[in-house]
Amino acid sequence: MPGGLSPPFCSSVVLVVDAAAGAGRKSPAMELLPRRPAWPLTCLVLLSLRPWPGADAQAGFQLHQPQKEVSVIAGETLTLSCTVTEGGPLGPVKWLKGWGSGNQTIYDQKDLSSRGKRVVDYSSTDFSILISDVRPEDAGTYYCVKFRKGPTGDELYQRGNGTVVVVQARPSNPTVSGPSDRVEPGKTVSFTCKSGGFFPSNISVEWLKDRIPIRSQLPNVTPGPSNFTYNMSSTVTVTLQKDDIRSELTCQVRHTTLTAPLMRSYHLSQILRVPPKVVMEPLGPVGLNETVSFSCDVQGFYPGSVTVTWLENGQEMNTGSTPLPTETSKGLFDLRSTVSVQAVLEKNGSVFTCRVVHEGQDPLSSSTTLWVAASGQKESNSPYTNGNSLFIYVAVGVVCTVLALLVIAILYLIRVKQSKGKSSPSARLHEPEKSSGTTTQDSDPNNMTYADLNFTKEKKNVQRVIEVSQQSEYACIQGSQAPASNDNLTYADLDMVHLSKAPRRPAPCPEETTSEYASVQIQRQ
Repeated sequence: MPGGLSPPFCSSVVLVVDAAAGAGRKSPAMELLPRRPAWPLTCLVLLSLRPWPGADAQAGFQLHQPQKEVSVIAGETLTLSCTVTEGGPLGPVKWLKGWGSGNQTIYDQKDLSSRGKRVVDYSSTDFSILISDVRPEDAGTYYCVKFRKGPTGDELYQRGNGTVVVVQARPSNPTVSGPSDRVEPGKTVSFTCKSGGFFPSNISVEWLKDRIPIRSQLPNVTPGPSNFTYNMSSTVTVTLQKDDIRSELTCQVRHTTLTAPLMRSYHLSQILRVPPKVVMEPLGPVGLNETVSFSCDVQGFYPGSVTVTWLENGQEMNTGSTPLPTETSKGLFDLRSTVSVQAVLEKNGSVFTCRVVHEGQDPLSSSTTLWVAASGQKESNSPYTNGNSLFIYVAVGVVCTVLALLVIAILYLIRVKQSKGKSSPSARLHEPEKSSGTTTQDSDPNNMTYADLNFTKEKKNVQRVIEVSQQSEYACIQGSQAPASNDNLTYADLDMVHLSKAPRRPAPCPEETTSEYASVQIQRQ
């Protein structure tokens, strides 16, 4: 070793030579004994024939760290490889995370509490280690380092090129939250999907309603508390419907660390409230002392917890517990509650009310009135019965009024017609039937049936003159008999008038060529 040769080393060499001489050969030491000054030179020769401790080993020592980059998923086990050749200076092999003043010892064979564990225990050449349950903060560069012993402690001898460790973190199982209180159909509500602890930051989120994709906002990605992970939040808005009792929302998360998407579902029935519809059918009048049952139908509500209370004239009745509801095919609930009452006269006109309270909301109610008829009769003063009777009375009154107006109109028309007939200047003349006891008038082909009669007030006898026109149906008649003095006649209806009473044929009356009418004058004598 540089710095001098220790006497024991040379003594050992001498002893070996002496031992050889004891075997019957001539000892070189005996030959050298008289030449003591040559001992230091002999030791130097012997030392030159033996190599320095570790000289060849240090010259051929190699440390090999093959991995340049390793990707691992958080929670898994990381393997870091490092091998060395035989020999080398005395000193340990360690694993360090990072380089410089901020490095961290991951494996030290003297520290059993270190995170790294040897892959092959007690090996002098394989110093590969395992790091179990890798966390995102384990990401970094790792170095395999050979140390040698020095005067002041372990000194760096050789290190590997370093291995970059990338830790990919899976996102946590997503959670979906909705409104804190139940919401009625028709309202729009928001739902939020959250996941965290993932790396790298690239992540996608998809929302589905009953397995059908729906539009949502882009996810909001923020750094996690350790600065090695990220968190995500995604929101979607949905307008609730009455038929959403059996519907569900699904949040689906995809990430590079996942072989299949993570999903979390949310049943809309958790926040949906459908108010009930309360129906009571009105009853007609009932007989005295009959037992009447009032039914209250509570229809289409969710959730299925309701409280039904019966009231008589505002006073609560003792009807027992509320019956259990039945579930419909759509997931809603129906319920029927019934109360029985004896129809006595004291209860005539009593109002019975079904009051329903659902999910702590304002009560809903429906009412009907009990009408008790006289004994043996079903007629009653029920507003429904009175309403029907009133309708009948009104209809009969309208019909009677219309008929009366028609009769009055007919009578008026008859009266007007008669008045017009009396004031008309024309009179209808009917030819009288021939009598066997009277002189018949010669048949006339132009038999007159109508005439205009003018009666003058002169008091002189006038002979009757009949003017007949061959082309006219009207005649002029002069009467020979004067009317009484008190008769003031201007027109008259003449029936059964004989145009001629004498057997002789009257002279024709003068006729105007431009008129088809004849004038009849009756003059007083």
